[in-house]
Amino acid sequence: MGKDGFQWFVGVVEDRQDPKTLGRLKVRCLGHHTEDLNKLPTADLPWAHVMNPITSATVSGVGQSPLGVVEGTWVVGFFSDGPSAQQPIIMGTLPGVPSTLPTKDSNIGFQDVTNANYPKYKETDVNRLSVNEKDENGNEINPHSSLTIRRADRDLAVGVAQIDGIFEGVAQIPTDLDITSWNEPATPYDALYPRNHVYESEGGHIKEFDDTPGKERIHERHTSGTGFEIHPDGSKVTRVKKDNYEVITNDNFLHIQGISRHTIDEGLRVRVNAKGEAGNNYNVEVGQGSNVNIEVNGGNINLTTLGSGQDAGDININASRNLNVQVGNQMNVNVIRDSIENIGGKKDELVVGNNTKTGKKIDLN
Repeated sequence: MGKDGFQWFVGVVEDRQDPKTLGRLKVRCLGHHTEDLNKLPTADLPWAHVMNPITSATVSGVGQSPLGVVEGTWVVGFFSDGPSAQQPIIMGTLPGVPSTLPTKDSNIGFQDVTNANYPKYKETDVNRLSVNEKDENGNEINPHSSLTIRRADRDLAVGVAQIDGIFEGVAQIPTDLDITSWNEPATPYDALYPRNHVYESEGGHIKEFDDTPGKERIHERHTSGTGFEIHPDGSKVTRVKKDNYEVITNDNFLHIQGISRHTIDEGLRVRVNAKGEAGNNYNVEVGQGSNVNIEVNGGNINLTTLGSGQDAGDININASRNLNVQVGNQMNVNVIRDSIENIGGKKDELVVGNNTKTGKKIDLN
């Protein structure tokens, strides 16, 4: 190789359906192949191997798959067999500014004749997210479609839990409001060429590593819209456009050093001790000086223990100070067996209406 004269080539990829799945490509080379498909069909072009970087092993599936080039891509390489020009090797791709778009099923080569998919635009082949072209007033020109969709799809005015507070009566509850709603942060995208390093797949999956000074971001997005973005200040915004599943095969530790706010439009179900083993408790601890507030708007609070015999559970309430109960209507208590009431001090009972006590035997001591 090279002893008989090193032979360069520049050409256009016309086929990537390698029957041996090696990542090979059929390339029509300038100066070597005619553009007339009647004289030289794409099928008669030799398969060109693709040179991969040293960071990819390209053996036994290790490293990055040698795929990514599409029909219509301009490439540069050399012929390992010299002037015979039958063993092309591709060294890399060449971006440019297309002057024309492909025409499907034409007789002219050096283009994506089969699908007419690429190039799509008569503009620079560098991704729009990297270019971020602006007019003289600083307004974006022709922004990337994913950016437009993200801006229009922000989640705004998300309400948070609001404890209204009860300030009169026996069982008083203080209000617990810091904010009433919040907005999903807007994307801080403001890339400056050539600082934003973008990868976009054919299907529209995107990765961005933006090194624009003061606007540093990491963004990863599925074509459906599911993805995340890390902002310059370290904030992270995650969007899941459909269902979210998370499976942890052992313990889970989470430390939130601020306030956690959860808003659920529908229901919430939490199941603890699904194995049914002793000791897997559900524990909630609130630190000194704060409360546990539960408010139901137009519904009930139901507290139930199930089981029988030794598996039956108790409901225990231990108030270190006062126990205040205020009932807006009737209070019904049904005790199947005994009811025991021990009062260390006095007991005051005020009944506005009738006070009826019924029993087989009533002892007044």
